[in-house]
Amino acid sequence: MARLIGIDVGTTSCKAVLINDEGVMIDQCSIEYPLYTPQPGWTEQSPEDWWNAASSCIAQLGEYDAIGFSGQMHGSVFLDENDEVIRPALLWNDQRTAHEVREMEAVLGIDTIRAATCNPPISGFQTPKILWLRNNEPQNFARLRSVLLPKDYVRFRLTGEKLTDVSDASGTGLFDVPNRRWATSLIEKLELDPSIFPRSVESKDLPGAGDQAAAAVGVGSITPTIANLSLGTSGVVFASQDDAACDPHGRVQTFCHANGGWHSMGVMLSCGGALRWTRDTFRFRDFDEMAREARQSGATTAAFYPYLAGERTPHNDPELRARLSGLALSDGRAETAAAVFEGITFALFDGLRALESLRKSPVSRLRATGGGVRSDYWLRLISDAFGVPLDAVMGEGGPAQGAALLAGVFAGVWSSLDDACQVVRVHRSFEPSRERNEVLAARYATWLEDRPRVE
Repeated sequence: MARLIGIDVGTTSCKAVLINDEGVMIDQCSIEYPLYTPQPGWTEQSPEDWWNAASSCIAQLGEYDAIGFSGQMHGSVFLDENDEVIRPALLWNDQRTAHEVREMEAVLGIDTIRAATCNPPISGFQTPKILWLRNNEPQNFARLRSVLLPKDYVRFRLTGEKLTDVSDASGTGLFDVPNRRWATSLIEKLELDPSIFPRSVESKDLPGAGDQAAAAVGVGSITPTIANLSLGTSGVVFASQDDAACDPHGRVQTFCHANGGWHSMGVMLSCGGALRWTRDTFRFRDFDEMAREARQSGATTAAFYPYLAGERTPHNDPELRARLSGLALSDGRAETAAAVFEGITFALFDGLRALESLRKSPVSRLRATGGGVRSDYWLRLISDAFGVPLDAVMGEGGPAQGAALLAGVFAGVWSSLDDACQVVRVHRSFEPSRERNEVLAARYATWLEDRPRVE
């Protein structure tokens, strides 16, 4: 029986899973490492910490037949001619590069960037970080010979190969997403050396993928009809598509998918984070108590808009702010909890609507992952509001699970990714209520009309 390891180089820890060829988790390991914030808005980590954590996890899990990699996207590991790390890595949520984003727009033109990469330049992407190094640490930039994404650095340390996969490369800001190759002309116009970027391959040939694409593989979301919902601190709505169609307004991101096609994804910044804020602010004991009270809520016009940290999809507005409105004297904690669950669900539905504007066929089923899958109340609410069946997938392997499945395809355990995803097991399923869907559709329409906007 095959033993397959999946490694996920996350922001707070490295997580590894060991599965067999039936998709059953044999063992898992997680090792945390520090996050550094030398200035407000700056986030850095030591690539050596990633390697130490990953190698320790691999040693703990023991013998394996193949290993796959996933990890936080967009980060920058700068290497010199001896493949030594030049400085701490800049992460996906580092916000120091606003000037460099404007530099990209000025040099390349926003329309040219969108046409090639399917996305606008974003401060979190890798390319602005390279430009920041050139503009602010010229001595370090002069030493630069290679730049790797986080998971690719760990793979390099293990194998000695500098490679990336097309899904992770899509988030660098200089990858030709429709043609699945580096956008060499854009790289050269920015006066960067194309040789600093690793060779790109398909995910099955690495094997590995960026964390969201790997998570989608882990739940079997590799066809256009099955979307993946990630219910974590932030919320992600992710769906495969048959082409590289992208949103001209930049509401969602279009990247290469690990299945050889493409995907689009919408991100809301305060999903589980908004639930945590409500739990702490209104002093619920835990999320289970919140759900129990919400289930017992009376009729209410209370509405919650979960923009506690601005919003990405569909607004792309960091200044947008949350609001709890429509309260009456009869409303209490139960009605507040119900409004919060509902408002977060409506914000996720915003993401699905943005995704479906790019698609030829609608999503007919949802797969859910993340901490939110523990709440039957919330999963049923999502299914009713979206009007489609929803599955909670067994296990909490997340991106590491998907990386392990990709490792199995690479090793020939399964003949294709479709075959690999047949081992994904559904823990429980929820069918939408037509009556509840009609009620929630009306409430969503009202919610949209009253949504706060920044003038």
